[in-house]
Amino acid sequence: MQVLDQGHLLWGMSQLFIKEFMDTTTTTSHAKGEILIHEGDPASHFYTLIQGSIKLGIGETGQEVYVVNQPGEVFGWSSLMNRDVYTASAECLEPTKLLKIDKEKLEKLLEKEPANGITFFKNLAQTLGNRLLRSYHIISEAARLQKKSNT
Repeated sequence: MQVLDQGHLLWGMSQLFIKEFMDTTTTTSHAKGEILIHEGDPASHFYTLIQGSIKLGIGETGQEVYVVNQPGEVFGWSSLMNRDVYTASAECLEPTKLLKIDKEKLEKLLEKEPANGITFFKNLAQTLGNRLLRSYHIISEAARLQKKSNT
């Protein structure tokens, strides 16, 4: 439970829901360099980081768009957003341990507990919004540096 206390995903949810969530997950271990998800793979699982780091990348070159490196951070959210496939690849940057949950099992749990389901999706939206804001700052800084180097 300690891992999820460090993340925001399950904040505000009942202890019973958190226990059911944890009972539905599988703990997996992965080696450095292991590809967990290829962009375009069927979106079938949702992941929570326990330890390690994951590079999320897009395109044929796997251009890094985000690094998941804080215990409790999540990825694989395409599986919960009615997307048939993942929108990014995920590669282990070091030995990594994850909680993995099947999207259908998670959907059933969220439907069974609608109040907790709403809180879950609010927390997920906050996580994704924070990532988007960080992306805006990175893009803005890159544009500022580019403009400065052109003058």
